Amino acid sequence: MEQKIHIIDFISNISGYFKNEQNLAPWELTFNLKTVIESIIPKLSTDFKITDGIAIHKSTVIENGVTIKGPFIAMANCHIGANSYFREGVFLDKSVKIGPSSEVKSSIICSETAIAHLNYIGNSIIGQNVNFEAGSIAANHYNERVNKRIRVKYNNAIIDTGIEKFGALVGDHSKIGANGVLSPGTILEKKSIVKRLELIEQLKDE
Repeated sequence: MEQKIHIIDFISNISGYFKNEQNLAPWELTFNLKTVIESIIPKLSTDFKITDGIAIHKSTVIENGVTIKGPFIAMANCHIGANSYFREGVFLDKSVKIGPSSEVKSSIICSETAIAHLNYIGNSIIGQNVNFEAGSIAANHYNERVNKRIRVKYNNAIIDTGIEKFGALVGDHSKIGANGVLSPGTILEKKSIVKRLELIEQLKDE
């Protein structure tokens, strides 16, 4: 039987705005995230300021020098640090903290999660109450490989995603240490710990 990864096994309470996408594989959701976010924006309340596909809750704080390319949603009580950069479809759930000079691309960051300064999160789904310390990365592309198509390893099965850009699925309450790197296709269970300077490479090139 084909192995399937269920987002709800890793993230117990992903935003209700994604209820129709919860049965997708995580890389299918990130691949289509721009379209999904564009469909959510018209459903948001008047508590959001919406301009050119960018929706920001009135309680969210944005520091100087932030660059946002739509579609983009920041829910209530987020804090977005100076000079951070968002592109190609990003959803920040309630009370997310993004540190200065971080970049987030095509990703969902769930509630109460903190992404420190100088981080990169690409094509990923990050659970609730997750902490990325400074300089940690969720990489989304195998620049160094001839065959760049991403496969993931889960429950001793190898799954071909069929795409060349997917970062990580990180379960609730996980901790990623400073300068830790999650290689493309990383799958982390709830309460995972990545040590400082650690490289997670769950499937070696063959």
